[in-house]
Amino acid sequence: MSVLPLVFTSGWATGINAYAVVLLLGLFGVTGVSDEVPAALQRTDVLVAAGVLFLIEAVADKVPYVDSVWDSVHTVVRPIAGAVVGALLAGESGSLPEVAAAAVGGSTALMSHLVKAGTRMAVNTSPEPVSNIVISIAEDLGVAGLVTFAIFHPVAAASIAATLLIAGLATVLFLISRIRRFRRRRAALREEKRLARAGMAPPG
Repeated sequence: MSVLPLVFTSGWATGINAYAVVLLLGLFGVTGVSDEVPAALQRTDVLVAAGVLFLIEAVADKVPYVDSVWDSVHTVVRPIAGAVVGALLAGESGSLPEVAAAAVGGSTALMSHLVKAGTRMAVNTSPEPVSNIVISIAEDLGVAGLVTFAIFHPVAAASIAATLLIAGLATVLFLISRIRRFRRRRAALREEKRLARAGMAPPG
């Protein structure tokens, strides 16, 4: 069977939490749950690094505004991770060219990352922090559940991932006004900080 459905699902999940995907796939390979996991993802140093970064993200992802800063940093990281994981999965199975798998994994990760980042911007227009925590936990559980499901039922998992991606893109379009409000608020805060620094600077 082609590895494409697994590449697509892992790409979607990587766009939300790249470290969780690497950690889960690596553990599935090490424990013998799946034979499709590349050896590169099963290395101890990779698992340790992914585990530490996952814990850091688990905290940062639940703090208002900090989560959006974290997402900004990972605008490059997550698509690259999705492309690398996709290429590794294709190389392991030999059923799909690695370049094609990298393109699918990277582009899918980018789209799901944009959904995640846009949703968080909209949520951060609300002053309470509970919604950030709830959404973050739901994302983590969704990634863990769907990646695990994809190991055993890749086609069905890819269908679910595609549905979630389309629904997420539609949601971001619906929340576009709140996203703009978030950006205006951040711009205002940056301007206030700039003026404060200028006011504290000694006269020339």
